[in-house]
Amino acid sequence: MIRVLVVDDDPLVRSGLTLMLGGAADVEVVGEAADGSAVPTAVDALAPDVVLMDLRMPRVDGVAATRALGARTGDRPAVVVLTTFDGDDSVLAALRAGAAGYLLKHTPPAEIVDAVRRAAAGEPVLSPSVTRSVMEMAADRAPAGPDPAARARIALLSDRERDVAAAVADGLSNGEIADRLHLSVSSVKAHLSSAMTKLDLTNRTQLAILAYESGRSARPGGG
Repeated sequence: MIRVLVVDDDPLVRSGLTLMLGGAADVEVVGEAADGSAVPTAVDALAPDVVLMDLRMPRVDGVAATRALGARTGDRPAVVVLTTFDGDDSVLAALRAGAAGYLLKHTPPAEIVDAVRRAAAGEPVLSPSVTRSVMEMAADRAPAGPDPAARARIALLSDRERDVAAAVADGLSNGEIADRLHLSVSSVKAHLSSAMTKLDLTNRTQLAILAYESGRSARPGGG
């Protein structure tokens, strides 16, 4: 059973998500919170596998709450952030802070349930096309040229790990990365895991953003 914590300042949104997720046989909403300030206590008490996190909350927003969860030691729940519109600047900040992905609040219920399942399993939450849109968002908000700090961090990886990270930033799935680099899918997964451990990252989305900002991937749409 996948344990979910729903965090949103709107009680109607919380109720709707709880009702919708309750229809999935393998998902249980174990609690709700109305503000990011309540998340650490709720996570300690309820041990969720996934947190559905609103971005806009009055006291502690979703970005700060996600960053606080990412700084915890030991087991950490996967975070999927919720936003009302695509292209929200806070989305990129939340992904950098450790969110596994994001959903629009009007996403169809089946897709929300699928995202929860994927997040709980440690699988990519963002589709390759959405990953590319995130890279475009990063490009729009970044200075021209590679970021020196990002390049220094990426330099900690082996050549093959850097190749895999660049492919993730290009929006490729594990199978597509395997084809590009002439590796098995299991080897791709092993390189991803090793890269994220070395860089102290929680998911492939963070790795994609870092690789893109280091200049290790093609510019969005550039091939």
